Amino acid sequence: MGKTSAADLEIISGLFLSAAEQMRRTLVRTAFNAVIYEVLDFGISIADSKGRMVAEAAGITSFIGANDYALKTLLEKLDLNSLRPGDVVMLNYPYWNSAHASDALLMSPVFIDNKDIDMFLCVRAHWLDLGAKDAGYVIDSTDIHQEGIIIPGVRIIKEGKLDEDLWKVLTFNSRLPEAIEGDFGAQVACLRTGERCLKEIFSKFGKSKVLDAIEDFFEHSHQKTLAALSQLPKGTWSASDWLDDDGISDDMIKMAVKVSITASEFIVDYNESSLQVAGPVNSPYGGTVSMAKTYFKFLTSRDSPSNHGNYIPLEVKADPGNLFHAIYPAATYMPWTDMVAFELIAKALAPVVDWLPMSSGSDEPGFMAVGKHYHTGQSFVVSNNEGIGWGATRNHDGSTALQHPSTSTVRNTPIEVLERQANLFHEELALIPDSGGLGQYRGGLGVRRKVSMTGETEVISMKKKSKTVGWGLDGGQPSPIKNHMVLRPNTPEEKKVGMYRETLQAGEAFINFSAGGAGWGDPANRDPDAIAQDVQDGLTTNCISKMKEK
Repeated sequence: MGKTSAADLEIISGLFLSAAEQMRRTLVRTAFNAVIYEVLDFGISIADSKGRMVAEAAGITSFIGANDYALKTLLEKLDLNSLRPGDVVMLNYPYWNSAHASDALLMSPVFIDNKDIDMFLCVRAHWLDLGAKDAGYVIDSTDIHQEGIIIPGVRIIKEGKLDEDLWKVLTFNSRLPEAIEGDFGAQVACLRTGERCLKEIFSKFGKSKVLDAIEDFFEHSHQKTLAALSQLPKGTWSASDWLDDDGISDDMIKMAVKVSITASEFIVDYNESSLQVAGPVNSPYGGTVSMAKTYFKFLTSRDSPSNHGNYIPLEVKADPGNLFHAIYPAATYMPWTDMVAFELIAKALAPVVDWLPMSSGSDEPGFMAVGKHYHTGQSFVVSNNEGIGWGATRNHDGSTALQHPSTSTVRNTPIEVLERQANLFHEELALIPDSGGLGQYRGGLGVRRKVSMTGETEVISMKKKSKTVGWGLDGGQPSPIKNHMVLRPNTPEEKKVGMYRETLQAGEAFINFSAGGAGWGDPANRDPDAIAQDVQDGLTTNCISKMKEK
């Protein structure tokens, strides 16, 4: 039994979650970049003085716990005695920040009584440009210094005053200085909102009671997680998959995981994966940890808020120099490795944990567009996360046209935003019939998007799962569609690509295809009424004939 009454614990917990949500709303309402205010490409967290997560707001799913790793690294690297009220520290060094160089993390200490640091606030968000060798995404870098200016955890705001010299360095290294200025301001506003909320919580309940409540949060979450672990099978299971390539060679890259479960531990070991490679698909260790945290949370406590206590039983192994533990100067710009590998834990455990979903479309097959607007002449960088089909389970079909499970809480970019900000015109956005893997329960469907250019535009096709398919169980089949893009369709220059960068002229087009999810169970056992409904809805055209063949 903790020191805090159940009533006070519930109230204080709710107030911390409310503070995180108010930070989120401030960021979304004030950001300049659609990747932040539409897609929700960010992570927001509140931590105690030891860097342990107390609460967080919904951003990218796989950013769960990502700020934890970055904050604890900062606590090791910074002279904490030098921090003052009003300070803001900036970090984007991938090996410390657990994300690529365009994900700018801002951290501020919170002094409740202006004496000691009592809490920390963190917000990371994707900035459109920080001076990488290419605008948009860098798909072929070979070291970190090609991926943008590096900020290794320095005070950019000192006691409430912006460091103008450092800010000039940042803006002069960006192709879009107004955009990063706006997003920086939004993140600072987010931090200030959080600080105000925290001071209100401490003022209402007193420092001692709030700090006791935080310890009780952790213990409650820890015990809940242990209880869930007790219900999981005990043993060790493995799985592997392949990344298309590293952008430098065409060689496929092995990703492997070994999952071990005991009564008190959940160990995720990536050491049988490839060593780090030349191209930018190497994962910073913090990103690997965050990815494992996300799936572990789903397995053990998906119905409760996230805090430090949830992850005490989790251990993530990846030796330095492994694909999942990049070390300097390895290129790290393309986080698609983490997305493709996200479901490896499920692949390992699905044969023994029968409620887990089958493979999704196994990637986030989006695109970016870079150029100068044909009408305004202004530079633009826009991106879109494409929906995919999710995998079926033992008792229901997979969902259709959703964001990848590793980014399930984010959104795609509305067509209206894409067309207003860039040289893009949509001709089609539709589901792909028959793209869900067959099964007693079928996989969800992928989507097809055709876009033509209204002016010269550099298009980046972003996908790293275009050569291999996903996985089903008990007779369930993978999607017959692979993630890919077709450039200049129906012309002599037509080209099918995975991860690729190409300049298109006005009038030229691309079609983006996303894979469906895998099925579960023998397709011959599918309910005939479900088949008929799929045909009626236009989701399936060939299941009936396939059933008759059996």
